[in-house]
Amino acid sequence: MQRVILVLILSSIFLLASCSNVEKIDPYDVLQNYVDLWESQEFTNMYDMLTAETKETYDTENFIDRYEKIYHDLQIDDVQITVIEEEGETENDKVTYPIDVSLDSIAGKIEFSTTITAERYINEDEEIDSWLIDWNPGLIFPEIADGGKIRIEKTEPKRGEILDRNEMALAINDIAYEVGVVPEKFTNKDAEIEKLASLLHISTTSITNKVDAEWVQDDHFVPLKTIPISDKNTIEQLESIAAVSMRDTTGRTYPSSDAISHLIGYVGKVTEEELKELKDKNYTENDSIGKRGLEKLYEDKLKGETGVKILIESEDEKGDAVYTTIAESPVKNGENVQVTIDINLQELLYNQYEGKYKGAAAAVDPHTGEILALVSSPSYDPIPLTYGISQSAWDALMNDKRQPFVNRFTATFAPGSVIKPVVGAIGLKNKSITHDEQITIEGLRWKKDNWKDFYVSRVSTSNGPVDLEDALIRSDNIFFAMKAVSMGDDKFVAGLKEFGFDEKLPIDYPFTTSQISNSGDLKNEALRANTGYGQGELEVNVLHMALLYTPFLNEGDLVKPNLLTSDKKAEAWKENLVTKEDAERLKQDLRKVVTNGTAKVIKDEAVEISGKTGTAELKASRDAKGTEDGWFVGYPTEDEDIIIAMLVEDAKDIGTSSFAAKKVANTIVKYKDLQK
Repeated sequence: MQRVILVLILSSIFLLASCSNVEKIDPYDVLQNYVDLWESQEFTNMYDMLTAETKETYDTENFIDRYEKIYHDLQIDDVQITVIEEEGETENDKVTYPIDVSLDSIAGKIEFSTTITAERYINEDEEIDSWLIDWNPGLIFPEIADGGKIRIEKTEPKRGEILDRNEMALAINDIAYEVGVVPEKFTNKDAEIEKLASLLHISTTSITNKVDAEWVQDDHFVPLKTIPISDKNTIEQLESIAAVSMRDTTGRTYPSSDAISHLIGYVGKVTEEELKELKDKNYTENDSIGKRGLEKLYEDKLKGETGVKILIESEDEKGDAVYTTIAESPVKNGENVQVTIDINLQELLYNQYEGKYKGAAAAVDPHTGEILALVSSPSYDPIPLTYGISQSAWDALMNDKRQPFVNRFTATFAPGSVIKPVVGAIGLKNKSITHDEQITIEGLRWKKDNWKDFYVSRVSTSNGPVDLEDALIRSDNIFFAMKAVSMGDDKFVAGLKEFGFDEKLPIDYPFTTSQISNSGDLKNEALRANTGYGQGELEVNVLHMALLYTPFLNEGDLVKPNLLTSDKKAEAWKENLVTKEDAERLKQDLRKVVTNGTAKVIKDEAVEISGKTGTAELKASRDAKGTEDGWFVGYPTEDEDIIIAMLVEDAKDIGTSSFAAKKVANTIVKYKDLQK
């Protein structure tokens, strides 16, 4: 017995002697290295630092894979761990430190305090006296130390609605039907799935995969698709299939449909590509997202924030489930968006196109800058696009020669003669035009001596010298071409830029910028002459065109447009573009255009209207046959409370600018009646 004790003592002495040159590592340093890996979510390297006993208990699936899945599902980020060194305790070659853990999650910040233990480890071969981590699941979350399960509960937000200036619905949440099937009620499964696929515009494979999923029991309701409650024909046919069941749910609807679809847009299921772009915004494959128009522009405001709760499910002494909340982010419903649009005016203006004419129109309050209507025709019904459109219907929409999917009110067009009052205002300001100056113009054509194959023509001859008033009333191309040429490139370009050309409209909605020319200058005399009466390479969008007339009603200031009711009103975008006196004279001229000039077709309307007609010729060359776009920009002479700019494409055979003038006049008269 004494010999055994002696051997043990000698062995211990020998071991201590042999370790005298071993590199000793501080346990706090080891633990800090482990914490650094933890904060970086380097779980594989963390696993390498565990004790052999821990690895026997928890394999890589229960450590590395589990950490990765939990942190991924909970979107864990910004992990911060503080080791409290001064409170460490040592016992039997083990050191235990308190730690404070803080991390961000899908449900907000999670914080907890626990302890972590390091166990001494001597590697004689490598002459290292170090420490390994004694790990348990409580270091993920203390609540799962004894086998609790992590659960995530989500509460979807209610999407904000889009309302007009009078709180009339433009895009709202309404009852829809969630269509599904109960498998045990199929009478002829294959045939009925085929019919369902046709009615719901989804593939038979998609339906079959959902119905045959492992979780599905014969009496389960298997959801397939949400459809609008307004789709009466489809609903009636679905009700004839015994296996079909429909539940009330919430869906998006657009009461004014195609009258405003280009402005409002629509929502649809988020795509894989969109999910990749939105990876930091908590979208899932089941979410809807704004696809076009205001639905897309104000997506962040309309969507709201999903409510998320992270729970730990465990059992009490009786075996009943107990839930502990470790983080919660309350649901935030989307905000409503109220726009300055008047849906009554929007529909009146859209209906002027009668569902067959192409074009665009904009209406603004000339004093406040509020946009009252934005119309593009032809249009489309946003409802099928929201709930899923058939391939054949999509192809028909894309292949329609009238291009109903094109948003014309954001596009630019040659303005023709509706630009002439603006050219007049530019000339009045830079003194190249006066109200009293008269120019003698003979015949229907004019050209400079150095122009070979180019000339400017007008539609009627004058009885004598032409002044600005006469040129506006008769819409004399030659007068404005001559003035543009004599004005020179620098002054003319500068004047157009003062009116906002070559500058983005100061509004969030994406409009194509109105341009002066392809190059941005008018050094070429022929191009400058053409630009003077609204041809050449000059292009303008209809909203900008309506705004261009606001200086005449605002004593020289061009009003800043606004689309949200929360935006500031009556702000000037451009100031002092014309004097008060010149603005008054130009208003008188615009009234005479209707009473004595090119817009006489509307001189007897119930409401007196002032404005300017315009015809833009579109052809490849002077001798080629082309089309003509008709324009009219007008406002009620007495009230001066609305300006409408209207473009009708390819209007040569229906009256061109006279047709547009009638349509604007019809709109103003009917709108005034509604306001009584």
